[in-house]
Amino acid sequence: MPWKFLFLLSLLCSSATWSAPADEGTLLLPAEKSLVTQLAGQLTLAKDKASDQASGMVVQAMTLLGVPYRRGGSTESTGFDCSGFVRHLYEKSVGRLLPRRAEEQAKATQVIDREELKPGDLVFFNTMRRAFSHVGIYVGDGQFIHAPRAGKSVKVEDMRSAYWQKRFNGARRLAQDSDTAKP
Repeated sequence: MPWKFLFLLSLLCSSATWSAPADEGTLLLPAEKSLVTQLAGQLTLAKDKASDQASGMVVQAMTLLGVPYRRGGSTESTGFDCSGFVRHLYEKSVGRLLPRRAEEQAKATQVIDREELKPGDLVFFNTMRRAFSHVGIYVGDGQFIHAPRAGKSVKVEDMRSAYWQKRFNGARRLAQDSDTAKP
């Protein structure tokens, strides 16, 4: 979110140079141009870093396909439940430690619209007659990866299927400036 603000700020600053007549002496000084260039560069780096982290998380999640479901599980060797899977991936790929339970993860993350989903975002479902009883990680193109239930293993599913559409509770994103950090 902060990179969007900086991008708009740099765009606003640079648009002043495009619209101002040259004879009014309102052109940016070289030092100001350098600052705008630096801000634009920092925005690009921040955006690339966020994209790289999300891509890394999705790639790492895919390496866990087939790991069996285990209630209360939170490691590759013992198996995962849905929130343990999400917590494990965020800690390993982003270095952030999320709360243990799905509903707590929902509370600790930022609400986003379904249309804003990006790879690495969390998707929540009502699978046990209570809100936020199941969580997965969005991987793109309407797909998410999760640890479904006992007798199953980590897999990718389509959120657009009737089952998941009916149970969709919302999407969340870990805020960039979140205090949720590794201990």
